[in-house]
Formats: sequence, structure tokens, C-alpha cells
Amino acid sequence: MVMMSVSAIRARWFADPAQPVPADVLRDLSTDPRRGVQSLLARARRQAGRNRQRRQRAVELLRHEKPLWRRGLTRIAGIDEAGMGPLAGPVIAAAVILPPGSILPGLDDSKVLTRRQREAMFVQLQGLALGIGVGRAEPAEVDRLNIYQAGLLAMTRAVAALPQAPDYLLLDARSLPDLAIPQESLIGGDRRSASIAAASVVAKVTRDGLMAQYEKDYPGYGFKRHKGYPTADHRRALLRLGPTPIHRRTFTVTPPPVGQRPPLPPWEPS
Repeated sequence: MVMMSVSAIRARWFADPAQPVPADVLRDLSTDPRRGVQSLLARARRQAGRNRQRRQRAVELLRHEKPLWRRGLTRIAGIDEAGMGPLAGPVIAAAVILPPGSILPGLDDSKVLTRRQREAMFVQLQGLALGIGVGRAEPAEVDRLNIYQAGLLAMTRAVAALPQAPDYLLLDARSLPDLAIPQESLIGGDRRSASIAAASVVAKVTRDGLMAQYEKDYPGYGFKRHKGYPTADHRRALLRLGPTPIHRRTFTVTPPPVGQRPPLPPWEPS
């Protein structure tokens, strides 16, 4: 081992941070006095620590699924949505059924993951999940129903889109009373349940991809960048270009004081 150059050792065992270095290799390298080798070892130990934390977090996220699996409920659908706050675009909801006993290191609430982490987990879920359903509520439905009811509609459609009927539903601070399926509402569910976290990733990545497509359909608004949220750039684009068919006409940036009429949408002149 000592006869190998540091660059060769790096290329052979340390090129991919996701791949653990075999224990016997680490043991042999620990006696190599070269500074470059010791630097590689220190990096490997840090990565191993991060991997342990990710696996521990993945196990913690199963605290709600495990008792249900033990009861024989093998098709637990986690449900979450994305796009409740934007001025434009649909609400996207996802329902995800994970295989019983599955542990997914790196899975977490989509809001705490980077874009690259979300997209990598999205690909992993496509190959692992027993079922994925996606539902959407269009901007016109948001205007007609209100945003809360539109979110429930998107979630109901996501459940209906599953390839198999779920035994149980886990939702993030919501309930779907129109569905005759046993269910549980968890406050902060996307941080407490693997199934809901998986749904949050699918919903977020799906909606982000859709908004990137809208960037091509409606140039000048910056949808790929802000995803329809009320950023300063988005509001300036609305004042300059006017609303598109995917803008929610009833949305305002801030709620009105109690007892006052709601303000006009940000693209309407006063």
C-alpha cells in the first residue's frame, strides 16, 4: 500500500465519497506516514461520520411507519404538497408508498435538502417506491376554491393516482375526510415521517420541473428561478408584462388587516 502514490490511492478508494472505504484499507493506510494519505484518512472518517448521521436520521423518520407495518399495513402512503404560497402555477401534491422496512439515508423534508440532493432522491424514489401518485390543482381551481381547499383537492387526486389503493395515509398537518381510508395527521410531518418526506421531495421536484417548462412558455417572468413565488423580480415582471394564464388572480402578497377588504392582486392597478 505504501508503494502506491497518494494520487493512485485517492483514485482507487477515495474518488467517490458515497462509497465507503473498506475497513482493511483504512487500517493499512493508518500506518502510512505521508501527509497526503493522512489527509485522505481524515476526510474518510468525516464522511463516515456523516453517513452514520444520515442513516440514523433515516431510521428516526420511520418511527410512525414501523408500528403500522407491524400491524400488517404494508401500503402506507405519505402525502405532501408543494406550491401553496406562489402567485403562479398549480399546487402539486404527491403520495408515496415506501416498501416496508426500507431505510433511505439522505431522505428528509424537501425544504432542508439542496436541489441536487432532492433530484438525486427523486430518482432513487422512482426506482424504490411501491407506488407514486401525483395530483395537481390548477390556478383557476385555487381562485375558485381557495388555496387550502385546492391543496386538499391536489392531495386527493394524488391518492387516486396511486397504482394501488393504500391501507393508511400519513399527512402533513392535513386530513382528507372525503377519503374512506384510515389516516393520521402529523404536525411537521415532512420532518417526522419518511413517507411524508418522500412525498415532499416528489411534489417539490415535480413542481420545479413544471415551472422550468413555464419559463419557456412565458419568457420574461423568471419562473425557473423563483418558481412563481412573490419575489421582487416576479412582482416587477408582473407590473411590466401583466399576468399570464397560470397566475392566481385572487392571490395577494400580504393579507389585509382584519375588517378591511383584501387588496388588489399585485398586477392590478389601484
